[in-house]
This record gives sequence, C-alpha cells and structure tokens, in this order.
Amino acid sequence: MSTPNLVTVFGGSGFLGRAITQELAKAGAKVRVAVRDPEAALSLKPMGEVGQITPIQANIRNPASVAAAVEGADAVVNLVGVLFQAGGQSFDAVHAAGAKSVAEAAAAAGARDFVQMSAIGADIHSDAHYARSKGQGEAAVRAAFPDAVILRPSIVFGPGDDFFNRFAAMAQTAPALPLIGGGGTLFQPVYVGDVARATLAALSQPEHRGKVYELGGPAVRSFRALLQTMLHYVNRNTPLVSIPFWLASLQGAVFELLPKPLLTRDQVKMLKRDNIVSEGAEGLEALGVTPTPIESVLPSYMDVYRTGGRFTSVRS
Repeated sequence: MSTPNLVTVFGGSGFLGRAITQELAKAGAKVRVAVRDPEAALSLKPMGEVGQITPIQANIRNPASVAAAVEGADAVVNLVGVLFQAGGQSFDAVHAAGAKSVAEAAAAAGARDFVQMSAIGADIHSDAHYARSKGQGEAAVRAAFPDAVILRPSIVFGPGDDFFNRFAAMAQTAPALPLIGGGGTLFQPVYVGDVARATLAALSQPEHRGKVYELGGPAVRSFRALLQTMLHYVNRNTPLVSIPFWLASLQGAVFELLPKPLLTRDQVKMLKRDNIVSEGAEGLEALGVTPTPIESVLPSYMDVYRTGGRFTSVRS
C-alpha cells in the first residue's frame, strides 16, 4: 500500500470531503482542498499537521483554476456534485463538463491516480437528469483518465449528513413526514467513514485502477424503514404519510421555485428506482473495508434531536 504524497481533493469542504480529507491526512498525505471558497474550508486545517492541509481556490467550471489546483499532485479526487440545479450550477456543467475538466487536467499534470465520486444509479440513459449527468461524467472521466477509479455510493450517512439530519429536524416540528411513492424505495446507506477509507484504498492500491465500485452498507432498507429507525433514535412518533409519485412531482415543481428546494421533480424520478448495490458489483469488501451498520453510528448524532434532550435514553 503506497499512500500518495500530494492529493488534490475537489469539493473537499463538504460532508463527504471532510471525511476523505481527514482520512488522507491520517495516512500521511498532504492534501490540497480545492474549493470555490477557501475561507469556508479553513476548519479542515486542524485535521492534519501544520501545513499538511491547504485550502485553495478552484472552480471546476474554470479550467485555469483546475489546472493550477492539480499541478504537481500525485493523485486527484473529484467529489463535486449538486443535488439540484441553480444558476450556473447545472447538472451538466458540474457532473459532466466539470468532471471532464478535472480528469483532463489531472492527466495533463501527470497525476498517478484519480478517483471520481459518482452515485449508484448513474446511467447515461436515465430519465432522471441527475443520474444521467453522473453517467456522462463517468464516461468523460474514463475517456480522459482510463485508470480512474469510479466510486458509486448509495445514501451516505454520518454526522452532518443531509438525509437523517434533514428528516430528524423536520420531525421536531412537522405534523407528519412524507413517504414519497409509499416509502417502498430501497436504499443501502453507507457510512461516510467507510467511503473515506474506500477512497484511500482506491488511491493507494494499484490493483483497483480502472475499476468501478458500488458502495453500500451491510443492510438494504426501505425509505419507510429508514425513517422509522430515525424516529426511534429521536424518541418521536411522528406519523408517516404516503404521497403518490404524481402528487410528489407536482409538489416538486412548486418547490423548484425556491432557492433551496426541499424536493424536485428530478428527485421524484430517482425515487422510482431502488438505490442499492447491483448484483455482482464489487463493493466495500473488495476495497478492504468492512461495512459499518447504521445502528452503530446513527444514535451518536441523532441525540441532539431527541425528545427530552440529548441525554435522554432511547425508548425501547
């Protein structure tokens, strides 16, 4: 196992980026955190030794800034993604053209390894724009950097996630939580620390080059079951109300008018398909990572939402 000396991580200040940056620093790598706003990434510096983690300005839609960010890097990780489109941050610009720009710059700079963070369901033929652009990004990366490792996680959970935290916060005030399409969509939540360890393995072990890995946790659960698990750990009995896909799509059209929509029509399309590791796909175990169960992590950060306060015991 050979840890790269210098790694540039695009999007390193986000939820997943923080975990990956910390994992790389622990392994001894120097990390450039390439983000649009370096000031927002200063909190990452204490995760390493003095001078080990350096936030720098870069925008994947600006080729010159991308080229400067990867100069001299042994490895490059692209984590940049958006869940909804806003202004210039479109799916095509970020997931497809942006990934292409980063991969081409990494190849031109002579980087040894490249990891592209994609998503389960990425498919150039998908009717969901998000999944289609992710598939286009994968194809562009593979064309520019044939040895790139593509990682496709299911829902990523952990402190600071945008799934359990969002619904736990809603449960504090909402009279009910929505189950789009009845809540039967299947997910395979993967712990953020496991994805970080998988990324390090992909960069450190040459046998992984050029491969695609689908990352899921040890259990497959329905959307309904995941919300029920969350409600258990916050000691709440908030009702779960089924919303048919057609109605959710209408709601998404309205929410899209907001700067940060709670739901979009594209997300409704994605919920019509299960988000689990494909049969026969290689996953965490192939990267030497043992999947972490939800129950061993979720209680540690759901306590802040718990009825009666964070030091109240979880009801049996």
